[in-house]
Amino acid sequence: MCLLACIGCVIGNELEVRRNALLPCAKLRDLKVYSDKMKYVIIVPDGCADEPIPSLSGQTPLAVARTPAMDQIARLGVVGRANHAPESLPVGSDSANMSVLGYNPVEFYRGRAPLEAAAQGISLGSDDWALRCNLVCIQNGAMRDFTAGHISTEEARLIIETLNAELPKRCHLDDSKLTFYPGVSYRNLLVLRTDASSPYSFTMAFQATPPHDRMDQTILDSYPRGAGCDMVCQMMEASGEILANHPVNVKRLAEGKLPATHIWLWGLGCSPILKPFAQLHGLTGAMITAVDLLRGIAELIGWRRVEVPNVTGYLDTNFVGKGQAAIDALREVDVVCIHVEAPDETSHQGNLHGKIESLEKIDELIVRPVHDALRQKYADSYRILVQPDHLTPIRTKTHAHGDIPFTMCGTGIQSDSSIAYSEATAANSTLQFPEGWRLLYHFLLHS
Repeated sequence: MCLLACIGCVIGNELEVRRNALLPCAKLRDLKVYSDKMKYVIIVPDGCADEPIPSLSGQTPLAVARTPAMDQIARLGVVGRANHAPESLPVGSDSANMSVLGYNPVEFYRGRAPLEAAAQGISLGSDDWALRCNLVCIQNGAMRDFTAGHISTEEARLIIETLNAELPKRCHLDDSKLTFYPGVSYRNLLVLRTDASSPYSFTMAFQATPPHDRMDQTILDSYPRGAGCDMVCQMMEASGEILANHPVNVKRLAEGKLPATHIWLWGLGCSPILKPFAQLHGLTGAMITAVDLLRGIAELIGWRRVEVPNVTGYLDTNFVGKGQAAIDALREVDVVCIHVEAPDETSHQGNLHGKIESLEKIDELIVRPVHDALRQKYADSYRILVQPDHLTPIRTKTHAHGDIPFTMCGTGIQSDSSIAYSEATAANSTLQFPEGWRLLYHFLLHS
């Protein structure tokens, strides 16, 4: 009781109750009271976990990539595995990154699009629904590119303006209850305001295939299903007519680029409620990402969002800027998460060389300088954790359930004699988190 009372005095009774609910009693003696000077960094190379690839002599991209900084963390600390993708949920960066940040997705997940809506400051009513709206290129009945050739944000905004003006009329829908919101590049949103008079209704049983799961495959069996699907499919089909001769597409074709032929609606959800991170852990945090999905999670858990110039979510993103922004943010917050989308994007494209390149850039331009800064400025009071959110195998070009490898080192973490960071090393480790969201608590609370 003395230990519990002491911790409660430092960080609050509510936090103590939460910790007791999450950690076995046998672990209480391992808990350490937070230090005001302790700094934590989480680096997420999205989708970097993979399976053995024949052309790599049976190794994975992570194993063959030159990643001396990640390997150094493994040598100084530990390597293990965690599962951020519960079998009861579809595999996605939405639910998986909730888990990465310590939120049980089975309890808190309410769909992808509402997280992106939160990033844009779009408030959802209790009866409202949001859908992710990709601008895609469909040719000959197949998903040619789920990014419409990585269409620019400026081009996407012009298309979204046209959709808001024309699509409701074509589908005979009330434009006051249907709004498209521009996002970043091909990633946009549709919000549907619903009430008793609405011509559509949804439930969480609604099913829609993510467009990146259909790369170079037919879309005939991939249209949405469930309550409300007829209207959603109608809008997707009508978008093809609206965009066929859109000035943006005419210009892109003339420049030899892929056009945005259709919208693809998926990721349906309603407004989630996440408990503030500070309330759970007594720590402040900041998110660095190019993706609205992660910005939205940060918004909902009360983290700062650090915006870095020229971040794209791809191989040309500002890796250096992300690393420096993390170092700067540590002066003001306790926990910084750096999310990098490039490994996932290259995986969806089946771009093996690009995936390896992205891992090497993350290692050299983010992991190395951030870890160096932690050791120099916070030598005896830091921890660093590297982990993807889920697997995205090059072979399938889509997300997959299963364990991901992680590595971490820092204050109070004893080396397990690992020599490198890879899926194979993690598979041999006894440090496992079948419920991946518990890894965050292990990282923050005890050695």
